[in-house]
Amino acid sequence: MKIVDRVSLLLTIIGALNWGSIGLFKFDIVAWIFGGTDSMLSRIIFTLVGLAGLWCITLLFRSRENN
Repeated sequence: MKIVDRVSLLLTIIGALNWGSIGLFKFDIVAWIFGGTDSMLSRIIFTLVGLAGLWCITLLFRSRENN
């Protein structure tokens, strides 16, 4: 698996865990760690997670021989 695929999967998992904590506990872990939802660092993390999710869509359409 390419390094970009692994990083994207890791960021997507982080995003999923963050959304799970929001859904279950109304607690945003990323915002808590990086200074609130309006901080520049939180916005960068949220953007990277979103881009990683888009990249992971490509994993659904790749053939197994290419991995």
